Amino acid sequence: MTSSPAAERTRLARNFGLSDRVFAGPRARRLANDIEAGLELVERGLADDLRVADPIADAASRYLYEAGGKRVRPVLTLLTAQLGEGNIEPVIDVAKALEMTHLGSLYHDDVMDEADRRRGVPAAHAVWGNNVAILTGDILFSRASQLMARYGERAIRLQADTFERLVLGQLHETVGPTPDDDPIDFYIQVLADKTGSLIAAATQSGVIFSNAPSEYEEPMRVYGEKVGVAFQLLDDVIDLSANPDDTGKVPGTDLRAGVPTMPSLLLAAQTDADSRALAARIDDGVARIADGEDAGILDEPLADLREHAVTERTMVLARRWTQDAIDALAPLPDGAVRDALTRFATTLADRSS
Repeated sequence: MTSSPAAERTRLARNFGLSDRVFAGPRARRLANDIEAGLELVERGLADDLRVADPIADAASRYLYEAGGKRVRPVLTLLTAQLGEGNIEPVIDVAKALEMTHLGSLYHDDVMDEADRRRGVPAAHAVWGNNVAILTGDILFSRASQLMARYGERAIRLQADTFERLVLGQLHETVGPTPDDDPIDFYIQVLADKTGSLIAAATQSGVIFSNAPSEYEEPMRVYGEKVGVAFQLLDDVIDLSANPDDTGKVPGTDLRAGVPTMPSLLLAAQTDADSRALAARIDDGVARIADGEDAGILDEPLADLREHAVTERTMVLARRWTQDAIDALAPLPDGAVRDALTRFATTLADRSS
C-alpha cells in the first residue's frame, strides 16, 4: 500500500526533524515532495534488504533500524540527486547502502564505547552481547557492499575508501594522539574521518549516481565533510545535555567512557585554576568509573562542564565549520537544492542553541 503525501511529509518531518525550516517556500516544498518520495523508497528497501534468514541475525540486523533515526545521509543523497536525474534506482540503492554503513558503524561504536543506549533503546550489545553486536555490524557492512557492487568500480571504490576512513577514524580515536600531535587538530581529523567521510559520501553520491554535472561532485564532497565535522561538534555539546530525551543516551556517555570530546579537550588546554581543577575532577571520575564505580560520580563535574565557557567555544567552532560548508556551495546553481543545503547547514548549527 502506497503512503499518502501527508504520510510522506510526516515521515520526512519525523525522521529528518528539520523539514519545515530546510524546505521553506513553494519551490522548496516541491523539492521536499520529491525527497519524501525517494525516502519512502529507501525506507521500504531497507526494511527488505536488512532481512536475514537466520532468526538471530535477522532480529539483530533490524534492531537499530527499527529504533528510528533521522536518516540524514539518505536525505542528503536524495537532495543532491535533484541536481541530476533525481530518484533513479542507483540513487535509491546507494542511499540505502550508506545508511546501512552508518547503522553498522553504530553497532561497533557502541561496543567500543560501552554505550548503554542508542536511539532511546538499549544498545545492541546490551541485548545480545558484544560478539553478536560486532558480527551484526559486519553483516550490515556486507549488505552495503553488495548494493554498491551493482554500480561498478566507481561505487565500490567510494564505499571502500569511505569505510577505510571510518575505521581509521575509530582507530585513531581509540589509540589517541601521539606526543607530537596537536590534540585539537587530531580530534578534528578523527571527526572528519568518523563522521564527515560518510556524510561526504552521501552528498557526493547524490551527484555521481543521478548523473548530475561532474563539476558539482567536489563541492558536494567538501560540503558534506564540513557539515559532518560541524554535526559531530554539536553532538559533543548535546552529549552534555541534562535531558536524555535530547540524545537517546545517558548524558555525558562519551566522557564517562573515557572518550574525549571537544569541550573536554578545550578544557584540558586551559591554564586557570578553576578549569584545571574541573579537568582533574573529570579525569579522576573517568578513572574511577573504569575501575568499576558508579557512572553517576561524574554527574556534577559534567554539569559544571556544560556551563563552562569551553562548551560555548565548541558551539562557535561548529558554526565556523558550518559556514565553511555553506561557502563550498558557491559553484552550485541558484535554486531550491542550493537553498535547502544552505538551510540544512544553518539549521543544524542552531539545533543545540
